[in-house]
Amino acid sequence: MLQDKSSYITKTRVKYIFPLRYPVGDGSYVCVRGERVTLRCRTKCTVGLNPTCIWYKNGQRLTNTITSYNSLILEPISSEDAGNYSCAVEGFERILSPEETLTVRYGPKNTSVSVSPSGEIVEGSSVTLTCSCDANPPVDKYTWYKKNVTSPKASGQSYSITNIISEDRGEYYCEAQNRRGSMNSTALMVIVAGKQTSVLTAAVGITVVVLVLILCLPGLMWFRKKDSKPTSNTG
Repeated sequence: MLQDKSSYITKTRVKYIFPLRYPVGDGSYVCVRGERVTLRCRTKCTVGLNPTCIWYKNGQRLTNTITSYNSLILEPISSEDAGNYSCAVEGFERILSPEETLTVRYGPKNTSVSVSPSGEIVEGSSVTLTCSCDANPPVDKYTWYKKNVTSPKASGQSYSITNIISEDRGEYYCEAQNRRGSMNSTALMVIVAGKQTSVLTAAVGITVVVLVLILCLPGLMWFRKKDSKPTSNTG
């Protein structure tokens, strides 16, 4: 029986069944999101009449999986299915097959736009919009658009607007693209507030007038009292 275990250790392995057109190297395979992928646990040894296969991903036992004849079926495969897979025969759980690495390629998803600095945007200031997303392979092209404007505004992951003016207000969004596809972000509204210089000047002027009145009022009252004193007749 011990010899059977040793034989099982050397000959049991995970076999990547479909699709086979993306081999990367020994123990590593690449597939595309949405495809059907089958991993089969195979052994040349006879371990009971109907051995049951147990599957592991990144060292953790998988539950609630779809299996058929000791095969693990991933359909449709998603980015969350990427990882290192191994198998074992029930009753021999400590004897795992070599791991097979499964990589999933997919187009951009969760694309979004952030703005820096946050808060009110005042005329004359500068802002930077940044596009973020999840993709494999990484995004190789970012394009920036403004709603209701036909031509793109810029390219690159970040888009900076310097010395911003009121005409720059509007909705901006980015498009992220790689070899597997593209995705637009939701639009971000950029609101540009006018400069507050005129309001500030008026406020300063009012403050100065009030201070002058406060400082001068006691003197004016003293002079008025002095002038209002009755004059005495000497002759």
